[in-house]
Amino acid sequence: MRLGLGRYRVGPMWLWKALLVFVAIAFAGQLLGVIFNKSLQQDRSRSLFSSDGQGPPLGSCRPHSHVMFLKTHKTASSTVLNMLYRYGEERDLFFALPLGYQFGYPLPFNAHRVKGYRGPHVAEFSIMGNHMRFNKPEVEKVMPVDTFYFSIMRDPVALAESSYAYYKAVAPAFKKAKGLGDFADNPRKYYDPRLRNNHYARNLLWFDFGMDHNANFSTTLARRGEVAVRRAFKLILVSEHFDQSMVLLRHALCWPLDAIVSFSLNARQQKPSGGSSWVGKVAAAQPPALALTDDQRLKLREWNALDWHLYQAFNRSFWNEVDRFGRIRMDQEVALLRTRRDVLARACLRDGGRPVEASRIRDKTIRPFQSGLVKILGYELQPGLDNATHQSCLRMIRPEIQYKDLLDARQFPRAAPQAAQAQAPAIPAGGAYLRKDPSSQLRTGELGVGEGGGGTGEDRSRLSRSNNINNNQTLLRGGGGGGKGKIK
Repeated sequence: MRLGLGRYRVGPMWLWKALLVFVAIAFAGQLLGVIFNKSLQQDRSRSLFSSDGQGPPLGSCRPHSHVMFLKTHKTASSTVLNMLYRYGEERDLFFALPLGYQFGYPLPFNAHRVKGYRGPHVAEFSIMGNHMRFNKPEVEKVMPVDTFYFSIMRDPVALAESSYAYYKAVAPAFKKAKGLGDFADNPRKYYDPRLRNNHYARNLLWFDFGMDHNANFSTTLARRGEVAVRRAFKLILVSEHFDQSMVLLRHALCWPLDAIVSFSLNARQQKPSGGSSWVGKVAAAQPPALALTDDQRLKLREWNALDWHLYQAFNRSFWNEVDRFGRIRMDQEVALLRTRRDVLARACLRDGGRPVEASRIRDKTIRPFQSGLVKILGYELQPGLDNATHQSCLRMIRPEIQYKDLLDARQFPRAAPQAAQAQAPAIPAGGAYLRKDPSSQLRTGELGVGEGGGGTGEDRSRLSRSNNINNNQTLLRGGGGGGKGKIK
C-alpha cells in the first residue's frame, strides 16, 4: 500500500525528465531573449545616433571647435544654443559660461563675466553662446583668434510679438499698454528710454548687437550698423527660415547632420489657456493681447526701424548664400534634415513629438521656465529607452537653464555640491534674474525683473546710463562677409 502510494506521488520517471527538459529550454530561451534584446537595443542606439546622423558629405573641411554665437532674444536662439551645448558636451569641449545665466546682460559684455576667466587667452575656451550685449573687443579676450562668429535675426514685428508676450510683466512700456496693438498705435506714449528693461520694447536686435537702440534712425546710421555686423560675424541666420539656416550653418562649421537636428525649445502655446494647440517661435495664431492689424504692423516696423533695416539687409544676404549653395541642393538637404528630425522625434519623444505643458512633464528637472502671457512648452521622453539613447535624446530636450547648470557642474565640480542642493533659480530665458544663482554671487547688471523690479540702486543707475550710451564706435569690430539680393 505504501509502495503503491509512493509510486503514485512520484509519478512516472519519464514525466519528470520531460518536465525538467521543458524548464531548461524555457529558461535558456528567456536568457537568450534578454541577451538578444539588449544587443538589439544597443544596435538600435548605435544606428539611431550614428551613420544616418552624419548627413551628406562635407568634403575635406575640418570641423570648427571654436565657436561664438550671439544669442539674440526671441529668435529661436535657445534651440541653437542647445545644439552648441550638445556638440560641446559630446566632445568634451570647454565652454565660456557666465557666472550666472547670462553675461551681465543688459550691460555690455565684459570678459570678467566668464566663469574661470583669468586673463586674455590664459585658458582656451571653445564655445560661447549665452545671452550678452555684444562687445567684440571683450569677446576677443576670451575666444581664440580662429573663432567662428555667427548670430540669428528675426522680423522685428514677429520679434515684438514674442517679446511682448514674454516680457509684458517686466518691460514698463509693455506693462502700461493694454495690448501690443495699443502699444504699436502710440509707442512713445508708453516708452521711456530711461526705464530699465524698456530695451525689450525697441530695436532689440540693434541693442543685442551692442549698438544704441534709442538713436534716431538715419540711412547713414543704419548702414554703418549693418557694416559693423558684417565685419564681426561670418554668418547671420534667419529664424523664419530656420531649417535652411541650419543647413548653411552645418556646412559653415563642417559638423555632422545630427549636430544641427533639433526640437524647437522654448516654444510657446498658441493660446494662453485651454486646448492643446501649440506653436513655435516663428509662426503663431496670436491671443487677443498680441493681435495686430496690418497698419499696426507697419507702425511697429517704423518704431523698430533700425532692426528692420538689419533684418532686410541680412535676409537678402541669407538668400544670396542660399543661391551660392544651390536651391536644388538646399531643398534636398532641408528634406533630409526634416526626415531626420521626424525619425528622432518618433524614437525619443512621447505624444508624437509634440510639445506639452510643463505641468504635464513628469520629470521636473526638464520642465521649462515659465514667463509672460503664454505657456512655455517642453517635451517628455519615450519610456523604456536604453541608457545611451535616453542620454542622447535627453540632451536634445534639456532646457537651457538646466543644461547650463549641468555643464557648469562638470567644468567646475568643486561648486557642484552646493548648487545641487539648492533650488534652481527662476530666470527668464534671455531675461534677467528673479533670484540669485545658488552657485555664485549676483553680479552688478544681472538684475531682478519681478513685478516690483529688483537689483540695487547701483544696478539701476548703471543700467540707466548704459541704455543711453552710444556703443557704435567700439563694440563691433572684426571680419565677415555678406551680400545683396532680393527679399524672399
